Order: sequence, then structure tokens, then C-alpha cells
Amino acid sequence: MIGSESIKKILGEFPITADLYWRIMQQEEPPVGGYFLDNVEKHLPTWLDQARAAEVKSDQPKKVLVFSVLRYWLEHTLLTSIALAALGHDVTFAYLPYAHWKRQINRFDLRRQDLYIQSVLKEIEPLIRCVPFLDVPHASSLPEVLASDMPAAAFRDTQYSMLREEIDTDGEIYQLRDQRNRDHALRMLAWLKNESPDVVIVPNGSILEFGITYRVASFLNIPVTTFEFGEQNNRMWMAQNNDVMRQDTSALWAARGQTPLNDVEKEHIQDLLSSRQGASLWQTFARQWQDAPKVGGSEVRQELGLDARPLALIPANVLGDSLVLGRQIFSKSNTEWLKRTVEFFINHPEAQLVIRVHPGERIGWGSSVYEILREHFQEFPENIHLLPAESSINTYDLVDAADFGLVFTTTLGMEMAMIGKPVIVTGYTHYRDKGFTIDPETWNEYFGALEQVLENPKTHSLSGEQVDLAWRYAYRFFFEYPQPFPWRVPYLWESVKDWNLERVLSAEGQEMFGNTFRYLVGEPIDWSRSN
Repeated sequence: MIGSESIKKILGEFPITADLYWRIMQQEEPPVGGYFLDNVEKHLPTWLDQARAAEVKSDQPKKVLVFSVLRYWLEHTLLTSIALAALGHDVTFAYLPYAHWKRQINRFDLRRQDLYIQSVLKEIEPLIRCVPFLDVPHASSLPEVLASDMPAAAFRDTQYSMLREEIDTDGEIYQLRDQRNRDHALRMLAWLKNESPDVVIVPNGSILEFGITYRVASFLNIPVTTFEFGEQNNRMWMAQNNDVMRQDTSALWAARGQTPLNDVEKEHIQDLLSSRQGASLWQTFARQWQDAPKVGGSEVRQELGLDARPLALIPANVLGDSLVLGRQIFSKSNTEWLKRTVEFFINHPEAQLVIRVHPGERIGWGSSVYEILREHFQEFPENIHLLPAESSINTYDLVDAADFGLVFTTTLGMEMAMIGKPVIVTGYTHYRDKGFTIDPETWNEYFGALEQVLENPKTHSLSGEQVDLAWRYAYRFFFEYPQPFPWRVPYLWESVKDWNLERVLSAEGQEMFGNTFRYLVGEPIDWSRSN
């Protein structure tokens, strides 16, 4: 007997069947497991009226492709596309109808979701050309350069999906991501070759179909802008012809690194650091970094039973975060680095180690650093302390208590340098090689540096010049690297209340965000100016 999923798989190959079912039986709603675009339907008529009434037009209009997948990104990139079209650009909005990136869906339900999205977006033409990518023709094959990228892309997607670095390439998620990535690469290759846009705009650029779009555009030498959102409202990270998740600040640092901070800038970065250390929010920053207020390093030392031996702190990253994946330098992964570092301290009882699992793992769905290390080592000697994500200890009290830091990519390493503590950086992170951290390139260099710092941590304390450099860099990273932008994922609809499209397109909005919209379509970012 043929099951319902098998029937749907067969019917999905005939678009007319999904169309008839969606219109007659489904009453033009998405399938179970799909998603609604209620907010888009509510706002779209107003957005289109405001876009058509816009008086600000680009002096250099571009032919732009904006690509999206997943509901929250589709909502955001659609509004961004409408704004770009209102500014005079020739915009194509392309999307895939997937509701989930790691869950299999039969083609029949996928077509019904696609039909629903098309019905919502039908009003955007002719202002914007809409391209449902599900049925875009394939290229016949992938060039070897792109084909060789596919296994690594699927591997990284699976790590991201499972929130762990050690994954099974025979597993269901890996096979799903590999199939979807290859399919998307073939479609995107054919479409870009045929259409030749001036610029491609895509979120993230590191994972899922976003990463594949970035790779294909780069292969074809088509300018591509990637963007993401951090912890600030009305700000976005942006990269031109680069993966934004690499957070490459080299051009900014080259332009602004030698400029000293003025008194106002010093006050801003000091206030921000204070809020990060305490359990509070600060200005445009939407994240509260700690749950508990600081009580002091001495009290934490007493609580954990720490003594006078040198103390190293590892503030762990969240496994599977796209800011972490692929950032290893001499280790195979962040996980391998953690394991080998613990082994080092097992063999060095004259020193102490505290590993603080990232509080963000409380809301994750994969194995945590805590579980992985507990499973691997079973027991820890008295000189090693592993604090779970749920620990009520303020991480910055641990910073105060520690003599030095060991980090992979976490920004906390930069903050430790800001108070003069030596920090050994083992992954590709934005503040590496900026003059205030220890940056080994090999395992031998790493363990050599670790032994030297352990011998006498105070002799490795940062100089006043290095501390000043760390403060200067921190200000540039937090306040000048992010570009002003009105709408933020995941708080799109809250930000739309503050910045509706009419206001964004007004003289006020363009004064604040105009440069960012120009950077999105490829005008070189001017890092010499402060944001």
C-alpha cells in the first residue's frame, strides 16, 4: 500500500496537482508545517504606496538580486528589496519556500507553500521582479571549483544544525543539506549566468543556501554583499565580496586604528563595558550579557575553592555558531582545542583552569560544551573547574579572578585585554593580530606560549600602549564596524514601528541610513568616516 508521503512525492512532480489542491482544498493557505506571512500581507500595500511615492533616487541605479529563504529572512529581505527599488534600483527578489533548513519536506507540500508565498507577493510587481527559485532551470553541472566546495558546505551546515562540530556525514541532516546545496548551486549558477546582475545581496553568506549563493556569485566574479545582525538595534554587520561572519575588520582598522579615542568615545566604550559586566542593557544594545550582577573576583575564587596557583579562564563559544565554524587555525575544531587544553592542565596540577560554558547554550538544541567534555573526561582533577551554562556566576567575576585568558573566537578575549590581562587566541577572530593578544599558529607555539604565561602571568600583562590599543579597537568594533540600518532580524516588526518605510525614505532616514543602502548595492564602504 502506498503511503501518503509517497503519494505526495509523486504528485509533487506535477505542479498542476499542487496548484489545484492548494486552491480548492486548502483555500489558498500554506500546508501544515509551512508558514504564514500575515504581517507582510498587512503591511505590503502601504509599503508599495510609500515606495512609489519616494522622491529620493540613486544617482547610480544598479541591477540587484536579493536572495532569501526561511520566513524571518524572507520578511526582512522583502522590505529591504522594496526600499532599494524605491531608491531607483532594478531589483529582483528571489526566494526558496522552505520553512525549515534541516527538515525534509515532500515536493507536493513545498509547491503548496510556494504557491501561497507567490499569492502574497503578487502585488510587488512591477516595482520588483519576483523569482520563485523552486523551478528555476538547473545548470547542467557544477564547475570543479564549486563542486569541491559542496562537501565542506554540507559539513558546516550540519554542524550548525546540530550545534556540534563532530558530525556523521552519513547522517540524514548531512545528506539533506548536501542535496539542497547542490540543487541550489546549479539553479543559482544558471540564473546568474543568464541574468548577470550588478550585485547580489544575501544574508549571512556562510551557511545554508545563503552561503551557496555567496559562493556561486563569487565564482562568477559578480559583486556580492553579505550582511548579518549582532546585538545592536538599528545596526547591521556588512561585508562586500566577503563572508560577513568572518567579521573582517582589517579595512576599518587600517583606516581608523591609529586615531586615538576622544573623551566622548572613551566614555561610550567604558559605559558599554560596564553594562556587559553587569546585568543590564545599554542604549541600542538589545542583549543582556549576564544574569547576575558582579560580586568580585575574590568572592568567586572562594566560592570555587581556587587558590594562589596561576588561573586560566576559557570563556567557551557556543558550538555550531556560524561565528565559530571553520575558524580553527591549528586545531581540527574548537572541540579538539578544548579537549587538548584540558589534557594539558590535567598534566599541569601547578596551575588552575576554569571553563565557563556560554550562557547562550541554555537555549540551544545540540550537545553543549559541558556535556561533550564531561562525556570525554568523565572526571576532572581538583585544578580544573567546568561551569555549566546554567551557572549563576557572573563571567566577568571570573575574568577578574583569572590571571589570563584562553579563547577561540569569543569577544570576551578582547575585553580581558582591555583590563591588561594576557590572552592567547587560538581561532580566527576579528581582534586577532591587532597587537594586544598572543596569537600562536601551531600546536607547538600554543603550548609553548601557555607554558611561558603560566610560569609568571604578571610578566605577560599588557603594556599601557597595548591596553590603549585594545580599547581603541573595541570602540571601532562595537561602534564603527556595524553600519546604521533601520530593520533588524529577529525584531523586524518592532523596528518597523520605529522606522516605517516612509520615514526611512525621507530626508531624515536617508541622512541616517542612506550610506548603508548605497553600500548594500556595492558602493565601497568608506571606513574613514565614523558611524
